[in-house]
Amino acid sequence: MNRYQQQTDADLMLSLQQDDGHAFTEIYNRYWKKLLAIAYIHCRDKAVAEEIVQEVFISLWNRRQELSVDKVNAYLATAVRLSVFKQYARQQRREQIIAATADPVISGWDEEKIYTRFLQQQINGIVEVLPEKCRLVFKLSRVEGLSIPEVAQRMGIAEKTAEAHLTKALKVLKLKLNRPYIWGLMLLLKVLIP
Repeated sequence: MNRYQQQTDADLMLSLQQDDGHAFTEIYNRYWKKLLAIAYIHCRDKAVAEEIVQEVFISLWNRRQELSVDKVNAYLATAVRLSVFKQYARQQRREQIIAATADPVISGWDEEKIYTRFLQQQINGIVEVLPEKCRLVFKLSRVEGLSIPEVAQRMGIAEKTAEAHLTKALKVLKLKLNRPYIWGLMLLLKVLIP
C-alpha cells in the first residue's frame, strides 16, 4: 500500500492541485469503476460510458488547479451524470439534423434501391467517357437490349467489330468498378443509410 492509498480525498485533491500525477492516479483507481457503472446505467452503452468516464478524468486533470473539491466522489459522479446528459443532447441534436436534412425522395427507398442507383450512376459516368463507338455499342446492346447482329446492322459495322467494341466497354467497366474507392463508397453508403 503506497502513501496515496492512505490519503483522504481532500488530501489527494490538494496534491493534485500541485500537479501530483500519483494523486491523480489514486483518484482514478478509486473511482473509475463506480463512475463507469453510473455512466453505463444512464446510457446503456459500454463504449460510450467508457468515453464519458475518460472525458471526466481528463477534465479533472485539466482543471486541477482551479478546482476546489472536498468530496471528490460526489463531484466525479455529478460530472459523469452531466456528461451523460450532454451526450444524450448531442445525440438528439444529431438525429434532428439528419432528419431535417434527409432527402424525402430517398428516405422512403430501401437500401437495395439506393445501392442500385449509386452503381447505375457510377456505370453511367464510366460509359460517358468511353470512346464514341464503344459507348454507342454498349448502349445499344445493354440499354436497348439489341443483339450483336442488330447492333452491327444499325451501326453499319461488322458483327466482329461490334463484338470487339462491346468487349472493350465491358473490360473498362469491370476495371473501373473494381477500384477500391467504389467499394469504399458503397461501404460508406451502407454506414450512412441505416
